[in-house]
Amino acid sequence: MTAPSPLDALLPPEMARRAEEVGAAKVAMDPGRLVALAVLAGAFIAFGGIFTTVALAGAGGAPWGATRVLAGIVFSVGLILVVVGGAELFTGNNLIVMAWAGGRVSTGALLRNWILVYTGNFAGGVGIALLACGARLHEAGGGAVGASALEIAVAKLQLGFVQAVLLGVLGNVLVCLAVWLAYSARTTTDRVLVIVPPIAAFVAAGFEHSVANMYFVPFALLVTFFDPGFVAARDLDAHALTWGGFLARNLLPVTLGNVIGGALLVGGVYWFVYLRPRPGE
Repeated sequence: MTAPSPLDALLPPEMARRAEEVGAAKVAMDPGRLVALAVLAGAFIAFGGIFTTVALAGAGGAPWGATRVLAGIVFSVGLILVVVGGAELFTGNNLIVMAWAGGRVSTGALLRNWILVYTGNFAGGVGIALLACGARLHEAGGGAVGASALEIAVAKLQLGFVQAVLLGVLGNVLVCLAVWLAYSARTTTDRVLVIVPPIAAFVAAGFEHSVANMYFVPFALLVTFFDPGFVAARDLDAHALTWGGFLARNLLPVTLGNVIGGALLVGGVYWFVYLRPRPGE
């Protein structure tokens, strides 16, 4: 019998064991290193957000579906940077529940990881938003980039609470599936190729991702604060853009949905299928 090639992709049972090992290692990480990597992940996802905003700028006359697919493809650079470059992303770390369910990780350690990573992601996303606003990125394309950014943010704050939760569930199902598929990879090329389709699908469909929103909405908020003339000159309705509205009407429900989608519907299901102890074991 021929031995499998060391370049063959891992099969799902092996992927589950890898996910469990990775989850245990993430929880054991030094807090300072963890937070630093979380800030990087927030910044990486923000770069994907910038790329997406540029791709959508001035695309009003193009077919809606085609522009959404393009936006999804370019946004995937964020998760590629996280997975290949190495960083800690809250939504992806929802898969740590696979190690928690197996008793490898305590509840306190799981929640501590999520809180530290979420905080670091927020700092990274807002930090890039500040830099982008200071660089006057919103003026690019004759202001088309800024107009696109404002439209994206306003649309996110117009979602109903339950709608935002459900869009968050769907969004992180696809994000965690991208991370899950990356566990099968043996090479960098494998990782890149398996990440793009699920991420493109989630963005194209308009699903919600809490860490992405830590860039999209703060960038629009900063533009309205530091350059109100830009908003007024384009007759854009930005009254809905407030920090309180962002936190209560978008970030909170989307985060809840992300946890349900990633931890329960992906991590929990795959633990049940592949790692749950069987009778007699």
